[in-house]
Amino acid sequence: NPLLSSPSSSSTVRNTTSNGLLSSSVVYSPLPAVGAPPQNVSMVLDTGSELSWLLCNTSSSPNSFNLLASSSYRPLPCSSPACQSQARDLPVPPSCDPSSNACRVSLSYADASSSEGSLAADSFLLGRPPPLRTVFGCIFSSYDSSAAAAATHGLLGMNRGALSFVTQSATRRFSYCISDRDDSGVLLLGGDAGSAPFAPRLNYTPLIEISLPLPYFDRVAYSVQLEGIRVGAALLPIPKSVLAPDHTGAGQTMVDSGTQFTFLLGDAYDALKVEFLRQTRALLTPLNEPDFVFQGAFDLCFRIPAAGAGAGAPLPSRLPEVGVVLRGAELRVSGERLLYRVEGERRGGDGVWCATFGNSDLVPMSAYVIGHHHQQNLWVEYDLDNRRVGFAPVRCDLAAQRLTEALSL
Repeated sequence: NPLLSSPSSSSTVRNTTSNGLLSSSVVYSPLPAVGAPPQNVSMVLDTGSELSWLLCNTSSSPNSFNLLASSSYRPLPCSSPACQSQARDLPVPPSCDPSSNACRVSLSYADASSSEGSLAADSFLLGRPPPLRTVFGCIFSSYDSSAAAAATHGLLGMNRGALSFVTQSATRRFSYCISDRDDSGVLLLGGDAGSAPFAPRLNYTPLIEISLPLPYFDRVAYSVQLEGIRVGAALLPIPKSVLAPDHTGAGQTMVDSGTQFTFLLGDAYDALKVEFLRQTRALLTPLNEPDFVFQGAFDLCFRIPAAGAGAGAPLPSRLPEVGVVLRGAELRVSGERLLYRVEGERRGGDGVWCATFGNSDLVPMSAYVIGHHHQQNLWVEYDLDNRRVGFAPVRCDLAAQRLTEALSL
C-alpha cells in the first residue's frame, strides 16, 4: 500500500513534542485524509515521536481539523486502553478529567511551554483504502507560532511506541526520501525499496534494542550503533565507550526525521570541532564570538562573505566531508549540508554560518541524534521485521518522479 507525497521543507525551527529536541518541520503534504467525510490535512512525519496529533477546532479555521464535521470522530474515555496501558511510553502520561471522563494529553516543549488536548480516534486514510481507525491527540491550542507550524495541521508519530501510527497500522516497513528542495519527495508505506523503479542499493545498519528499562534510553526510538566519526580522511580519536549507551542508557544514537540537525555528545562534538577547524583554517574564518550559540547548541560558526556563499558558490564543495560511521553503513555529509546560514545575522559584509552538528550537552540531552538535514537525498528504509535501517544516496526529486510515474501505469 504505497503512499506518495511531496514534502515542503522549512528552515524555521520548532520544538518537537516527543523529546524536547530542536527541530524543523519537514511536511509531507498531502498526507492523511482524516474523518468522515475526509478532511485533507498536512502533517510532519516524525520518526522520533509516538503520538500523532492534530490541531482541532469546532469550525473550519485554516490548518485545523474540524472535529464536529466528522461523523466518525470519537473522544476516548479514561478507561480506554490507549489512555492507560498503551500510553506507557509517552513522555508525559495522560491524565483523566473527572468532569468529562476525557483522557487528557500534554505535549511538552524544549522551551518549557506545553499544549493540552485529548485522546481521540478517527479514520485516517493514507494512500489507498480502506481507512484505518487511529488513536491520536486532538490539540486545542496552537503549539508554535512559526510560519512552518502555521502551515501544518499536526504531526504523524512514526516511532515504535504502542500508539504510533507504525504500530497502529501494523506497518512493518516504510521508507522516505527527503529532498534538498522544497517541492519534491516521497514516502512509501509497506513497500520494498528494492522493487522501486530506481532500485536504491541500501546499506543496512541493525537496530539496537535494550529490553531492560533504563532511565536515559528511549526504547521506542530507532536506535543504531555509532562506530565513529570521520572528518576528511581522519577518523576522530573518540573512545568506543563514548559512542555506545552506558549503564543508564545515555549515549544511544537515534535516527529522527523530526529533528532538524544532527547532535553529538560533548566529547564527540569537541573532537569534531577541533578537527573541522584544523582542516578548514585556510578556507573558513571562525566567528570567534564565545557567547554566540545558534539554537542553543551550535557554536562552531564562521563568517562567510555574502557574495561568496550564494547559489553555486565554490566554497562548500571544498570543505572536508564528514562521515557518520554506523555499523554496516556510513552517512556522508558534504558541501552545503555541512553549513547553515543563520538568518538575520550579519557581520559587516559577511553572513554567519554554523556547522550543522550540534552539541547535545548544551541542549541538554543524553543522546546522539541523526536529524533530517543529514538525511536529505538519502533513501531511508525502516525494516522492522529484520530490525534494521537502510540508507542509499538518491536524488529524491527524481525518485519521487519515477515512483509517481510507475504507480500511475
